Amino acid sequence: MAFPVLVCHCKLQGCGDVFTDVVLAQGWSRGGMIVNSLSLCYHNKLILAPMVRVGTLPMRLLALDYGADIVYCEELIDLKMLQCKRVVNEVLSTVDFVAPDDRVVFRTCRREQSRLVFQMGTSDAERALAVARLVEDDVAGIDVNMGCPKDYSTKGGMGAALLSDPDKIEKILSTLVKGTRRPVTCKIRILPSLEDTLSLVKRIESTGIAAIAVHGRKREERPQHPVSCETIKAIAETLSIPVIANGGSHDHIKDHLDIEDFRRATAASSVMVARAAMWNPSIFLKEGLRPLEEVMQKYIRYAVQYDNHYTNTKYCLCQMLREQLESPQGKLLHAAQSSREICEAFGLGTFYEETTQELDSRRAELLAKTPEETREPAEDPSGVIKMAVKFDRRAYSPQITPKTCLLEWCRREKLAQPVYETVQRPLDRLFCSVVTVAEQKYQSTLWDKSKKLAEQAAAIVCLRSQGLPEGRLGEESSSLHKRKREAPEQDPEGPRAQDPAKPGDLCKKPFVTLGSTKESPLEGW
Repeated sequence: MAFPVLVCHCKLQGCGDVFTDVVLAQGWSRGGMIVNSLSLCYHNKLILAPMVRVGTLPMRLLALDYGADIVYCEELIDLKMLQCKRVVNEVLSTVDFVAPDDRVVFRTCRREQSRLVFQMGTSDAERALAVARLVEDDVAGIDVNMGCPKDYSTKGGMGAALLSDPDKIEKILSTLVKGTRRPVTCKIRILPSLEDTLSLVKRIESTGIAAIAVHGRKREERPQHPVSCETIKAIAETLSIPVIANGGSHDHIKDHLDIEDFRRATAASSVMVARAAMWNPSIFLKEGLRPLEEVMQKYIRYAVQYDNHYTNTKYCLCQMLREQLESPQGKLLHAAQSSREICEAFGLGTFYEETTQELDSRRAELLAKTPEETREPAEDPSGVIKMAVKFDRRAYSPQITPKTCLLEWCRREKLAQPVYETVQRPLDRLFCSVVTVAEQKYQSTLWDKSKKLAEQAAAIVCLRSQGLPEGRLGEESSSLHKRKREAPEQDPEGPRAQDPAKPGDLCKKPFVTLGSTKESPLEGW
């Protein structure tokens, strides 16, 4: 299906479209997310600033609800993102970037895609470009953090540490501008002198970025220090690209009307709001601030609907409550140790139950649907039988895994036990395994986040190609199930060989990394 490309009639530099911030290009990207083409417009915009632990999906959606034009995610470190795998989450209708330990590092959804800017922490141009290419199909813009003064950002030369290395700044931004299909921006702090600041921003502008966000404080200054509107104004009057003013929450921005006053004081194109939006995201609403109770309940609903980790939900709610943390509701929130308890503290217990039941039902439906193509084995020229399968523990009977099923079958057929050979791909640290049974090799074409999961997937390929039970819920009981029930009655004190087989204890599994001189059936992956 082809999408029409709108013609941009806006003459303002940095603005992609007079009708919509992002225009849809032809076709679809991987995973069903729409690929956007033209640039974001950074003129006359209200923007949610990147805030660590705050700028997650629920807060970004809430800010959009209340009138924000653009939302930034929290700063995410390049090395951490490069370990992640992009996963389409069909249960939540999101795209997740999942770390090897199964933690969701970054989650987004289609609704925010055309107005979401991904901010990264980086000190290396090539890593920055790799991250940009990893996420560019799911976001509208790419931003480099060059202003955060905190240790977690400045260590390794990231954040505000970059301000003392203009050559590195130029290399990172130039590489991104040339290498990604998304508009590139950066966020900086001002330097000790106006002359040095203007020299730096001119050099930054020359890289071809679409806009620059300026926090009007020096690296060593904190919110209690006054923001320098004059310096931001001098930058705005010097550059031809849009300048986004930031840092006004403490001195200037208390309600929506103050945002425009701050923009005028700085002569900026747009305003980026951080702490004032963290305290009450309805700051973006033209009609004025909404009651905090209403705002928090709406935030909690998004957090539950998108399976936000309860510790992050709790942190954001505490930032909203502020001086009310000692209230009865604040004490309930402080004591909450789960999303359920947070919901109950705010009178949303029924909503939590209904939503989680709906998500569980959706998850069960998806697990029950196994595409036919994943059940049809195919043999490639190397003789390895391959299928695109993954192992999901929730789809299998307790204490039963494909590896145990395969081992039991080999024992019954008097075959040598399965031998697994697993490799790890250096770029994303994902694993793939080949299992050899009766001199035939089997492999899943899908790479997995752990060695154990990759081996289970290989076992599934073997079992399915032989038409054998693999332990899935709903399958007819196999002799393995019977063996497990009978073993304790036969000899409660018998050897551990009668215990349920455990992954990792069944056989020797040689492990190599890609690039090893050892010949591997996975060579070339």
